[in-house]
Amino acid sequence: MQFDKPATTNPIDRLKVVGKPIHRIDGPLKVTGSATYAYEWHDPDLAYVYGYPVGAAIAKGHVISIDTRSARSATGVLGVITTLDIGDLPKGEKNTANLFGGSRVQHYHQAVAIVVAETFEQARAAAALVEVVYAAEPGAFDLRAAMPNARTPEPSTEPDSAFGNFEAAFKTAPVTLDAEYTTPDQSHSMIEPHASIAVWDDDAVTVWTSSQMIDWWRSDLAITLGIDKEKVRLMSPFIGGGFGGKLFLRADALLAALASREIGRPVKVALPRPMMPNNTTHRPATIQRIRIGAEADGKISAIGHESWSGDLPGGGPEVAVMQTRLLYAGANRMTSMKLATMDLPEGNAMRAPGEAPGLMALEIAIDEMAEKLGMDPVAFRIANDTQVDPEHPERPFSYRDLVGCLEKGASVFGWDKRQAPGMRREGNWMIGMGVAAAFRNNLVVSSGARIRLDSRGIVTVETDMTDIGTGSYTIIAQTAAEMMGLDVDKVEVKLGDSRFPVSAGSGGQFGANSATSGVYAAFVKLREAVASKLGFNSTDAIFENGEVRSGNRAVPLSEAAGADGLVGEDKMEWGDLTETHQQSTFGAHFVEVGVDVVTGETRIRRMLAVCAAGRILNPITARSQVIGAMTMGVGAALCEELSVDTRYGVFVNHDLALYEVPVHADIPRQDVIFMDETDPYSSPMKAKGVGELGLCGVSAAIANAIHNATGVRVRNYPITLDKLIGALPEIA
Repeated sequence: MQFDKPATTNPIDRLKVVGKPIHRIDGPLKVTGSATYAYEWHDPDLAYVYGYPVGAAIAKGHVISIDTRSARSATGVLGVITTLDIGDLPKGEKNTANLFGGSRVQHYHQAVAIVVAETFEQARAAAALVEVVYAAEPGAFDLRAAMPNARTPEPSTEPDSAFGNFEAAFKTAPVTLDAEYTTPDQSHSMIEPHASIAVWDDDAVTVWTSSQMIDWWRSDLAITLGIDKEKVRLMSPFIGGGFGGKLFLRADALLAALASREIGRPVKVALPRPMMPNNTTHRPATIQRIRIGAEADGKISAIGHESWSGDLPGGGPEVAVMQTRLLYAGANRMTSMKLATMDLPEGNAMRAPGEAPGLMALEIAIDEMAEKLGMDPVAFRIANDTQVDPEHPERPFSYRDLVGCLEKGASVFGWDKRQAPGMRREGNWMIGMGVAAAFRNNLVVSSGARIRLDSRGIVTVETDMTDIGTGSYTIIAQTAAEMMGLDVDKVEVKLGDSRFPVSAGSGGQFGANSATSGVYAAFVKLREAVASKLGFNSTDAIFENGEVRSGNRAVPLSEAAGADGLVGEDKMEWGDLTETHQQSTFGAHFVEVGVDVVTGETRIRRMLAVCAAGRILNPITARSQVIGAMTMGVGAALCEELSVDTRYGVFVNHDLALYEVPVHADIPRQDVIFMDETDPYSSPMKAKGVGELGLCGVSAAIANAIHNATGVRVRNYPITLDKLIGALPEIA
């Protein structure tokens, strides 16, 4: 099905199931331990063994030799495979670094060997006996030091934009801001590690793994193994978190497959937690310069945003300037990205790549401008709203209600009670409120599904879509039930198997809208098949209460299916509506904090997110996504930072004991409001993504609240107490 015209009235608009607060259908499986994650798959007829990886102890250079004699003679060891044994392997299309093979070391903890043994403990003990000799080379590990050598990245990333005359407009603006902001390297830190089980059957391999994007992994694993894609089956029905860290094929799946082929046994591999930050991917650090010029009435006349980030050779930038191209009006505009070649582990997608770190800077700058102008921060944002793409004014937004989000949030949060910086005090606690706009582009990806209707009147949905804790099972079941006039308990959803039609997968906030649209397309085919079999006109047929009606005739779906059942299969493909109309999601974050005047400790007191993201398919699962994202924003603002040892190119706090993330006690109250809207330009579901929108802007709202509480402006994340304590007022 081609979606090339705005959606009109369709079966989803009945909203008998879609849009309802239905609890997650996979919830009971997870809370009872019945949901089987990647490392837990077990066939009693198979004798599983365990692989333990050995990571490189240098960040750049070559492996000279690997002595495996002690490891091979250790108790229970079945084999040791090294990169020198394997030699060079083809690299998957979506990987920046090689995952395994050859002598070249591109980053710290890059896998150089895997030890396979009868038990996990035996494999781990033997891995410590592997002796590797390296030839280390000097590397670039400090973004600040690498800035002079940064270059414009490949044109495909649209690294630069310019409209009007930014430099002239900025110089002549009566009120200006020119400030630098920094965001650190950050880790995904999902609960479930990267884990896989591989089993070979002749020349074909099945891999149970933790993957957000089944087809991407399957394709790149086939390339690296040097086999036909049809010989690879990937299974990933349940995933314990990903955040972008499981978008691309990772070393655990490749190592399991290589080891299983070599040993001739099913092999389990889970990356140890201390290896994950350096061996997988991370959000790269940024250095951002923002310049804004405004007239005395608060209208922005010039806005410029430059960003520097780093990655391995062949990698890409953190696209931190993208939201600045679309969020606020202003005739004279400039954005620029520069990419430095560095030798840290691969920098790549982490929840809301681009907008999350970009808004961490931009939304502080907007507050600073409001202060310079003597304007309320909410009023300043509203004054610079636009209903068209600022870079291409002939291109309107499909639907944009940033102003509604700001006004609604201000009213509900009690923004009118906000005081001047440093003026509100409760004992030793300085209290402040902060606000930030939220923005994330609406992305759509081709997505397919297959639907089976059986003689019991049960509908089964098959798609390789994944559920990373986002509620995919539930919203797909709701879509199915709505399309066929059924209750949700008459729907079975099967996900995460590469034998099913290729879906959008989970990432980029595109999963829910795209995957349900693919399911919609397949159901249109099934409805046509049912109507055709019964001699109904498919445009007149009504699917409701487990039957299909046309005129005075009604037939149960079970009867329509017959003994052999019926099948509908299709995929949703997208026309040019994203080109004619800018499709984005918007929101507003409000935060109240307390800062201890003695210690500089910051505590979140309450948070509110107001989101405008098209039709909300399920308010329960959507709310869970947003409050999880808000919590991630707290971590980014106050504590999350991968600390780089710039001598050796290693993230030193590479486990959950040292890499600090928020816990329940850090988040006392979170509220979420969804604006009542639909966007017919987005999809037949009239929905958009919302999960990453819940993160975008949160950290800046916290930073702005801290400034309101203390009068101290911090532009470098995370905002730890050492950055505050020296500037706090004297205790009276």
